[in-house]
Amino acid sequence: MLFDDTFQTLKSQSEGIFRDKGSKFIGYAYPITNEQDVKPILAKLRQEHPKARHFCWALRLTPERSIFKLNDDGEPSGTAGRPILNTLLSAQVTNVLLVVVRYFGGTLLGVTGLINAYKTAANEAILANEIITKTINEVYAISFPYLAMNEVMRIVKEQQLVVNAQNFDTDCSIELEISRSSLTNVLHKFEKIEATAIKYLRTIS
Repeated sequence: MLFDDTFQTLKSQSEGIFRDKGSKFIGYAYPITNEQDVKPILAKLRQEHPKARHFCWALRLTPERSIFKLNDDGEPSGTAGRPILNTLLSAQVTNVLLVVVRYFGGTLLGVTGLINAYKTAANEAILANEIITKTINEVYAISFPYLAMNEVMRIVKEQQLVVNAQNFDTDCSIELEISRSSLTNVLHKFEKIEATAIKYLRTIS
């Protein structure tokens, strides 16, 4: 949807576990905001699990769910990263990193066994978490003359807008968060106030 201003993500960090033929698969789920979060998380897991054989992972980013990456970390291609990513797709969550740490138990599981193990461990980590809905907000600065303050503040109150900063002097300004779905309507209201300037600042998600 063009003006869909919500997305689903995970509330906190969680873990789940799956065992098969002596091998242990520990799934870890993390809410993240960018790819830079991945490296330190993997480094910490490698430190915590020095005897583990594989650290396979997948991530999904942006409210549009358009960025994804996966890594088999030495497992046969398509048996680890892809099933982990598919778990993210099934749960319809984004801004999430899923890592599955594998301890090898001495018995080969075969392609089907590996796919099932990585998928199950990843799914257990998500089931142990809480899926939450977040709103995408656009941040705008509204500049206006002092005499227009009542009109501006009435819109802020009516639309229940979040005020991040404000400055009321001879020339006034206010920084607001506006949900993406109500953006056109709200900006139109401000545009109708004389001598008002509107400036886009950033997007929060």
